[in-house]
Amino acid sequence: MANLPQDFLEERKFMVARQLRGRGISDRRVLDAFETIPRHLFVPAEHRISAYADNPLPIGFNQTISQPFIVAYMTQTLELTGDERALEVGTGSGYQAAILSALAAEVHTVELIPALAERAARTLACLGISNVFIHVGDGSQGWKASAPYDAIIVSAAGPRVPPSLLDQLVDGGRMILPVGERGGQILELWRREGESFSHETLLPVAFVPLRGKEGV
Repeated sequence: MANLPQDFLEERKFMVARQLRGRGISDRRVLDAFETIPRHLFVPAEHRISAYADNPLPIGFNQTISQPFIVAYMTQTLELTGDERALEVGTGSGYQAAILSALAAEVHTVELIPALAERAARTLACLGISNVFIHVGDGSQGWKASAPYDAIIVSAAGPRVPPSLLDQLVDGGRMILPVGERGGQILELWRREGESFSHETLLPVAFVPLRGKEGV
């Protein structure tokens, strides 16, 4: 471990070129965020050498940090412009929240496991990220105190779309989330149109379960 590079800049550039741009991620702001945010700081030390590999990694408590491409794909699909208030369900390592912090004005993220929330808060503070607000609670019910949100991203899979999350979208807001059981999930994009919603299915994925009242 002593011989590992301190900043992993070349590894980040390679990840962006091969895993992201090479697979259709084209939003310049998203690519810049992935090249800037040090993913290795969000994974346990024993997995740091694999931080920029094209796969998820364990972060403890039976949770994972998602594959870089999936994080980028979900983020790009939200079409953030920089003025939004965003909600993330499932803080985990804090990496997705850090990416969102570079693309939205304000990010609220909810984590069910206090120890993960505390670790993510320390990492974000070390990076000087100040527009992310971490809350401990049942993310399947969103975070009503700061609603409504222009964009919602859910980093865990439930068997159905939580009604509370739909209710917390602004008119015209977007939500991306995996829906389904273990081994059979589909990424879905939902849009609010007044009091109704439209959605489209995107691609098959594999996420940890969404715990909570409106999850599993």
